[in-house]
Amino acid sequence: MEAMTIGEVSKEFFVSARMIRYYEKIGLIESSRKKEYAYRIYDETAVKRLKQIIILRKLRISLKQIAVILNDKEQFQALEVLRGNMEALDEEINALSTIRAIIDTFIHRLDVGIRGKICVDILEDNELIAIAHALISPKYHLKEDCSVEELNQASERMERKMDIRFVYLPPATVATSQYVGENPEEVSGDRIQTLIKEVDLPLKKPDFRVYGFNNPSPKEGEEEYGYEFWVTIPDDLEVKEPIRKRQFAGGIYAAHCIKMGDFHEWGVFFEQMQDHNEYEIEWREPFGMGGSLEEHLNAFSYYTGKESDFKQLDLLIPVKKKADDALE
Repeated sequence: MEAMTIGEVSKEFFVSARMIRYYEKIGLIESSRKKEYAYRIYDETAVKRLKQIIILRKLRISLKQIAVILNDKEQFQALEVLRGNMEALDEEINALSTIRAIIDTFIHRLDVGIRGKICVDILEDNELIAIAHALISPKYHLKEDCSVEELNQASERMERKMDIRFVYLPPATVATSQYVGENPEEVSGDRIQTLIKEVDLPLKKPDFRVYGFNNPSPKEGEEEYGYEFWVTIPDDLEVKEPIRKRQFAGGIYAAHCIKMGDFHEWGVFFEQMQDHNEYEIEWREPFGMGGSLEEHLNAFSYYTGKESDFKQLDLLIPVKKKADDALE
């Protein structure tokens, strides 16, 4: 099997080049270079490992657990990881079955009450309260600290319904760093990190926020793309090239939180917003991703050295309320 470029691998396995770069950054796969060739290439071993990663991700195995599985030659740790995931799935299944039973009881009681023209306060019904307590009963093999909120989250995951919030991003002055080429996130991000340290931004603006987005977005068949980082700064702060200064208009955004690396959730997020009942996507500047942004939620801790990497991102899609006639 011939070595493949990152573009060829991306197209072959329907995985973004950015995702492949992230897998390499955290040590799951390795690339190499040929003499006088500008781009990374992936040999048969790397491609095989990528296939394994994709399969395990589809089985809802975390990247941290995948690293354990792929690097465990004796396979004892891999066995424990998979057993742990099986137990977690059993808990979800049991929890969802319990929730379904409670809802079915609610339906039955309300139906009986309506037929008898009696108003039933289901949340004051001692029998239903007893059933609800069964959610944390050993009978259902659930953890004692498993909350109803966690059970709801499990239900949403099973139905592929995302936790979507709607947030207002205030207007701000931002310092921008954009780079097109190999490793654009790293290059543009390093520039922003240097700026933050040089001006002591955590002291001057402890509420600073960090956004990023593809600019330009990758095109089919092309190896390179661009990425742009923003950091909010005081209005009077001066910056030097290649850093630039601009105004961010802010606005209403749909927000969905992911763990760093779960960029595949962008696709489902866009699909759900295209079908949303109350909001519609409003493409606006910056146009690299149609106005969509990625906010690094632990930026302050990362840039002050308290954490070694970004942990969570808010995926942000610009939206506006649908017109009243569209809601009818």
